[in-house]
Amino acid sequence: MDSAERMDVIVARLRSEGEVGVVELAELTGHSEMTIRRDLGHLSGQGVLRRVRGGAVSLLPRGQEPPYAIRERQAVDAKKRIGEAVGGLVGDGQAVLLDSGTTVLEAARELAGRHVTVMPLSLRGAAALSEGRTAKLLMAGGEVRPGELSLIGPLAEASLGAVRFDTAVLGCCGLSAADGVTAYDLGDVAIKRAAMRSAQRVVLAVDSTKLGQVAMGHVGPVSEIDILVTDTDAPDDDVAGIRAAGVTVHRV
Repeated sequence: MDSAERMDVIVARLRSEGEVGVVELAELTGHSEMTIRRDLGHLSGQGVLRRVRGGAVSLLPRGQEPPYAIRERQAVDAKKRIGEAVGGLVGDGQAVLLDSGTTVLEAARELAGRHVTVMPLSLRGAAALSEGRTAKLLMAGGEVRPGELSLIGPLAEASLGAVRFDTAVLGCCGLSAADGVTAYDLGDVAIKRAAMRSAQRVVLAVDSTKLGQVAMGHVGPVSEIDILVTDTDAPDDDVAGIRAAGVTVHRV
């Protein structure tokens, strides 16, 4: 189990139990207590937890998204495969809108060297796209969310309203056949809704951990998605329900 996998275990335990113990985590991961203490120190520096004697307690607010620095270390290989698959769905010459988030960022990296026109809704996405020499980069206005570096607010929504895209590539915090597409931040919800309205086709790029989850903000029903790209760990029952709503699902 590498460092990223240990972090996943620790964060998952914090979210489910609210606290973790060094001895328990050492047994669970097969690593030494010294290694676990280093991991806890790293997460403490990111504001994820508070160290206590023998372990740590969670500082992750219930009902809120984990910090970007944690999410970018999770399901890394799956997100790269999803980003590559999304890139394969985009044809040369298309106008593409890219949402914020760690999975969609991989799609931005795939499109950086393509002959496409792209409007990213995050500063990280813009930086990734600017590294290529062929993609035409458009920038939206808006307020920058601290930590996320995504664009939200009336200026961002107005930017989306002024353009029509062939494809919008979105991420989300939760997805289910019953509750649809959901997100934690209400400003992010409004941007995702505007993105859906501005595009002929909506592609949702999310790793399997988001399936079956429900966040507070409702973006829209699952039927508003045209294509879902997720990984091979996506639960069969969730995938079947989403397909039944008329969504094309790619598991990569």
